[in-house]
Amino acid sequence: MAIDALAHLKDPERVSTIVLKIGSALLVDMDGNPRTEWLNGLVDEIGDFRKNGIGVILVSSGAIALGASRLKLVRGGRGSLSDAQAAASVGQIVLSGLWSAALERLGLSAAQMLVTLGDLEGRKRYLNASSTISRLLEAGVVPVVNENDSVATEEIRFGDNDRLAARVAQAAGADAVVLLSDVDGLYDCDPADANARLVSRIEGVGPEILAMGSDKSSSGKGSGGMSSKLQAAQIAERAGITLAIINGQHAAPITRAIAEDCGSLFIPRRSDDARRSWLGGRIAPSGSISVDDGCIAALAKGASLLAAGVTEVDGDFGRGALVSVLDSDGLAIAQGLVEYDSENCRSIAGARQREQADILGHAPRSAVIHRDQMVML
Repeated sequence: MAIDALAHLKDPERVSTIVLKIGSALLVDMDGNPRTEWLNGLVDEIGDFRKNGIGVILVSSGAIALGASRLKLVRGGRGSLSDAQAAASVGQIVLSGLWSAALERLGLSAAQMLVTLGDLEGRKRYLNASSTISRLLEAGVVPVVNENDSVATEEIRFGDNDRLAARVAQAAGADAVVLLSDVDGLYDCDPADANARLVSRIEGVGPEILAMGSDKSSSGKGSGGMSSKLQAAQIAERAGITLAIINGQHAAPITRAIAEDCGSLFIPRRSDDARRSWLGGRIAPSGSISVDDGCIAALAKGASLLAAGVTEVDGDFGRGALVSVLDSDGLAIAQGLVEYDSENCRSIAGARQREQADILGHAPRSAVIHRDQMVML
């Protein structure tokens, strides 16, 4: 049964597992102290999910904000990478303790999972994470997931927990993701504009929807904005997962959103298989390959990417790396695992297969990116 309304998020016939993402500004006040009363109200809602037989996974920010307060760091611990890493190291203990104590009140056990971008980008580590989450849910535990900011650097991190929540939902085989935000949902323009209209139902995240997003976090505490939430919706959609954005600032925010039917619900229009949804959800390509219009038309019909359609190669990557496929305007239309390193890709760009053996000095592979290793975006 499809999830067609916010009220369906609590329907055990439609949802067996749900991912809730909580931002720093909801969990931590302006002085760096936990908002305990708000947290307990949300935990009561988690208890309701569990009573209905719905498994709950939490993706919780807040470690840096909590740690910065205790270390007396400027700019909320985001003044430098080393400040953020130190704050996260201190704050993660506090954060896990908060969730553990709050859930224990209802007789629920919490499990801490700290992940980095590489844990969900690499296939083997992704499957390991998936297995761990599945076992925790089977044991009746509430996994609390956060990015491991104490070791992550700018080059190897998600940078926001919105996309992390969508990737965790993919790994867990969840049915829905709820992003608790500081606004009611997606607006068709700046929410501060008196004429702004809440978009309550979105079927597929295309360019016109992405244009409505902002990359700014209004609280100043977090690292995400509406842009990251829309990217999360794209990731969720590829796995056939419904995603909702609701205002988390209220007491019992999920109950309030359902009662007032206030929020944005993203209905997926596709459902890739497990491998393709993982591949399409990866966010750190090593380079890009630009292709001509003829190649784009062929890809749309399910063909592999052949060297003859390649017009340009950017980046330095090895065979098996994830690369983006770009159209003539530089827009990503697909991504996949490349069969050649970047040097060989440049050498055979635009060449027909019969010409490639002479260029490479050996028999060419059947494709630059095989269709089984590629997903259209």
